[in-house]
Amino acid sequence: MAAASNAVMGREPLPDFASLVRTHQAMVFSIALHYLHDRSSAEELAQDVFLQLHRSLADMQSAEHAARWLRKVAVHRSIDYARRSRFRPQVGLEDAPEPATPAAAGDPMLSERLRRLVASLPEKPRAVMVLRYQEDLDPEEIAATLGMPVRTVKSHLQRSLVMLREKASRAFTPAAGRQNLSREMGEVENEPLG
Repeated sequence: MAAASNAVMGREPLPDFASLVRTHQAMVFSIALHYLHDRSSAEELAQDVFLQLHRSLADMQSAEHAARWLRKVAVHRSIDYARRSRFRPQVGLEDAPEPATPAAAGDPMLSERLRRLVASLPEKPRAVMVLRYQEDLDPEEIAATLGMPVRTVKSHLQRSLVMLREKASRAFTPAAGRQNLSREMGEVENEPLG
């Protein structure tokens, strides 16, 4: 029924469940891993997200709708999981498989110290930071995923960068480490609010 209505409305028909899993498993796992910093928890969460997709497949209107739905559910389930378990990062990113979004040269999120600082952010700002800098989403896409206004997303980004800068200046005592982090942070902070 959904495929017929998609064809009538000019939308691409919804792929079968197995195709959706193959297409989006890296993205769902990447969001969970970057948020939880634990491979087994991220795998478990990804399985739960896809199980939930299977139950909701009849409600999906298109492949794009399914992708947005998966991203949103993965972020919210990651936040819920972290709340329930009071999880603290124990696995380094070097032990994890390649994320869905390839890392750019000089990516500040790959620094172990910075990763720990990002993990110390409150839940919503951390989710915004992961979606922005790990999943490379625009503030508008993040707002749609998290169900918050774009200005709130931009505010979370700005405040998080300020918090990270303050925490980094306290955590990194060598002058060279502070200068390197400041240079890295300067590269990501210059996004306009308006």
